[in-house]
Amino acid sequence: MRKILLTLFVIPVISASAQDTARYKGMTVNLDEHVVKAKRIGFDVNGFIRRVEEDTTFYRAFKNLRIVGFTADNDIRITDKKGGKTIASLVSRTQQHMQNGCRSMQVISEKTTGNFYGRKGGYNYYTAELYANLFFTKGTVCGDESGPAKGSLARHRSQLKQLIFNPGKPITGVPVVGSKVAVFDRNLMRYYDFSVTSGNFAGTECYVFGAVMKKNLNSIDRAEIVYDELITWFSKETMEIVGRRYSLSYKTLIFDFNVKMNVQMTKLGDLLLPAVITYDGTWNVPFKKRETAVFTARFSEFRN
Repeated sequence: MRKILLTLFVIPVISASAQDTARYKGMTVNLDEHVVKAKRIGFDVNGFIRRVEEDTTFYRAFKNLRIVGFTADNDIRITDKKGGKTIASLVSRTQQHMQNGCRSMQVISEKTTGNFYGRKGGYNYYTAELYANLFFTKGTVCGDESGPAKGSLARHRSQLKQLIFNPGKPITGVPVVGSKVAVFDRNLMRYYDFSVTSGNFAGTECYVFGAVMKKNLNSIDRAEIVYDELITWFSKETMEIVGRRYSLSYKTLIFDFNVKMNVQMTKLGDLLLPAVITYDGTWNVPFKKRETAVFTARFSEFRN
């Protein structure tokens, strides 16, 4: 009798457990109860994960900043090592104007502190220079880019764009860590816990894909990956990205970094565009002083 009762209680538990996971290219993906219910009525979990892996809407959203007018509120702060004291900053409002396929930028207001700018008007800080190259326009620029990438800053800018546009994908030309950001790589999957859940982002009902570093990795395994977490919210209605949160860190005897970013998206007609980007990070690279910075970029008043 005890065996019969044990069987009755154990079998439902095993069945329920078998339903709250999915398999995709060798990875085990945990599902919450809402996704399990959606799966029962036709939601294709594997198709969704494939869409996450192959998604290009996030990349296109940033490219769309090149073809619309907008107002940007920029807040860049360089802090001390502990991140508590601001040693230099820029707070500004800028507007991008479009005319005949070319863009230009107008500075509406600007306030700086510390030695944000150098004597010749250049940026004293690497983070500020990268920010300016990503979101500011100097002069009039026609087309997507001002010209072929040249020099180390242009190369690093391109690599930073890859981190922003395609997080989780390998980055070419980056020694040591370039291949360690590919969370979908079969060799790296085992270091992450994957999930598909249901959630709300800024009032939008979403399917949420998560890749979070496993707890208690030993130092050897931890050295194989860069991303601590990569969380993406997809609108259930359109399957477009509405938000993304990611953090990455790495440490060697030569260099180290620890960066957290959040991105919130918006729409202008059919165009997907970034609305808010926040960054909080510290970098220590050869031949440069450690740099710790936070920034917030807010884009609004989009115009075709």
